[in-house]
Parts: sequence; structure tokens; C-alpha cells
Amino acid sequence: MHLPRASALSIPVLALVLALGGSPPVHAQLLGPVQQRLPNLPLPATPLPGTVPGVDLQNADDLLRRSQTLGLKTQVEALLRREPQRVTVDPQGAPILRGEFLAMGMSGPQLDAVQAQGFTVDRQTTTDATLGLDLVVLHDSRDRSTRKAMRILQRAAPDATLAYQHLYLPAGGSDTAPATSSSSPMPATPVRDIGMIDGGIDPADPALAHARVETHGCSTPTASRHGTAVAVRLVAGDTDTLHAADLWCGDEVGGATAGLVDALAWMDREQVAVINISLVGPDNPVLARAVQAMIARGHVLVAAAGNDGPAAPPLFPAAYPAVIGVGAVDADGRVLPESASGKQVAFCAPGVVGSGRGMLRGTSFAAPIVARKAAHALNAPRPGAAAQVLLNLIGEARAPDTHDSGSRCGHGLLLP
Repeated sequence: MHLPRASALSIPVLALVLALGGSPPVHAQLLGPVQQRLPNLPLPATPLPGTVPGVDLQNADDLLRRSQTLGLKTQVEALLRREPQRVTVDPQGAPILRGEFLAMGMSGPQLDAVQAQGFTVDRQTTTDATLGLDLVVLHDSRDRSTRKAMRILQRAAPDATLAYQHLYLPAGGSDTAPATSSSSPMPATPVRDIGMIDGGIDPADPALAHARVETHGCSTPTASRHGTAVAVRLVAGDTDTLHAADLWCGDEVGGATAGLVDALAWMDREQVAVINISLVGPDNPVLARAVQAMIARGHVLVAAAGNDGPAAPPLFPAAYPAVIGVGAVDADGRVLPESASGKQVAFCAPGVVGSGRGMLRGTSFAAPIVARKAAHALNAPRPGAAAQVLLNLIGEARAPDTHDSGSRCGHGLLLP
């Protein structure tokens, strides 16, 4: 059953969207009619969404560990083979935790009715104190099919907002092993606090040696190559305070919606102004509400647009209004064939790290370059920050070197 997207909150920044009609990029809607500088050119031929040339899906899990760039579809197929008892898909094919559901706005009697139908309350989050969400995580103790369990929930709590426990996966090469940076630190430029929601990071990486790292989400942090590579690009060798939320904690299965929302609530409590999210997944009404609340509170969210190619549908959270979505280019300024395209892409940035067998590539590693630039202009959350930071970044962006890149990079290219 398709779940409708949660309605937007009535907040000053997002209210501007309603006054506009047909403005090209979603992100330009925050600024009023912004004239496009780049021509609308046809897209080049690219692989089908979720595929990479030469990738054998039977060996996709091995490729993941070797940090090849895979689209969301291929990652989901590999995850389903590795963890069939814990992971399944919703009716639209998006990955979810088997038997887990999310509920907002559930009354006491409705919660009693749901429990009478065999659902247990795994946990009730505390995000209501920060993001205004009364989120409940439910578990189906009777092991019913995904569709059947959702129908039962909807009958028991017809007025509640119900969602699957979606999984959000890396938008670039990743593995769960500790990593050492293969890239040199970028030139040091003092920033301030900056946040990331990802896998664990290795604080011993030389490029993070001068940073103060605050972690969240795991009793025993476990480094991942993906998270560490994102952190290196985000900090760039400086003495920043990096707030790093780990959604995996060394587990093969991570990135659940509830964990992502909890990480956003932590960033809000810590007053982290700019937050990088190099993860992609489906639209989810709980995540949408949390993102809207963060934007209303003056945070700036920068997210990877994904690696399923230009023909793929938009992925989230990059595609939510006021989130700055980022595509990826190579060292020559050409858009990576797997990089997403569409109104959700506000900018492109370099998305290739290292070379040879140790190379990482994807929009995951482009997003932190944009997030770092955003942090230059914002030292604390404040109302209207998303629109103002976007305007500043547009002023810094340059036109890509190639016409095909220009048509896929929104407002232009941002370099370290």
C-alpha cells in the first residue's frame, strides 16, 4: 500500500514554495524566481537505474566490500541476500526492517488496540521534546506479511500517521571495515561545528587528527570506510568540532528511519547548524516531518542525491524541499554517469576519492564538499538559514566545463 507523503509544515521558509509556480530546481523555490544560468540540454545516454556496467548482481555483496559504486537498487538486492530474516521490501520495493513499523499521533486507546492485535512497542522516542514528534516504533510479534500487518495497523489506528521502518543506504562506495584515508587533507579553512549522519568514523585517520569528534548512536563506535571518507572531506584537516551520528554501529543492517530521526534530534539539541547526510532511500512521512522541523528550526541539511543514474526517481532526504541535494562530477568536471539528475540536485561537486583499487566514488563524497562550504556561512541555526545559505552557495558556484554537466548540476559546480 502506498503511503502518502506527509504534508509540509507551515513555516516561513517553506511557505515561499507555495507562492511560486514552475520554478525549475526545487531548491530555487526558497529564493523566489531565480533565473537559471544553465541551458536545458538533453541528457547523455546512461546505464539503467540501479545498474553499473559490468556488475554481476550475484557478486554484488563482494563488490560492496571492495567499495565499488553501486546504486540503491543493487545495494538492496545484496542486502536482501545477506539478511533475508531481517530485511524485506515494502510494496514499492524500498528496503525495510522486517516486522517493524513507525507511528505518529497515536492515541492511548489506539495504542491499546494495536497491542491487542499482536504489535509490541519496541520503544517510544524522545524526539517530541526536540522535533515535536511523538514517534512510536512497533514490532509485529506474529510475523505476518508486510502488507497484512500494515492493513491491520491502519484499521486499529486510522487517525495515526503510519510508516514502514525504511532503510537508508550509502550513496557511494562503502564497507563496514575500519578505514584509513588515502587522500591528502584539503587546505585548512577554519569552520565551526558541523554534523554528519552516516556510518562510524575512524578518529585516528590523519585527516581528522586536529578535529574534535563528538559521537552519537553507539555504545561501542565502529569505524566504516564510507563514514570515514565522508568525515575526511567534511573536516578537511581543520580543527572543527565534528558531530558524527553512526546509524550502523558495526551491524550489517543499519540506517533505519527511527535512527535517522533520532540523529537529527541530537543535532538539534547540540545546535549543529549544517548537517551532511550521504544516505539515500524512499520518501517516508516520519522522516519528512523531521526534516521539515529541522529546516523550520534553522538548520541546513545537505544530502547526496544518489547513484542510480539520471533516469531514476528522486531519492530522499535529498529530494525534500529545502534540503540541498548534491550530484557528483569527476576530476575533469564531467558528471559521473551514475549521479542522479533532476530538480532535487542543487549543485554538483567532485565525487571521486583516491584511485585504483582503493578508489571511492559517488554523490556521497560530493555532498560533504558542499556541506563544508555551507558551514562557512552559518555558525548556528537560525530562521531562514536554508534560503540564505543556498543564495550564498549560488554566488560561489561556477558553470561546469561541459554542457552535459551543466544540464545536470542545478545551480552549478562547487569545488573544495
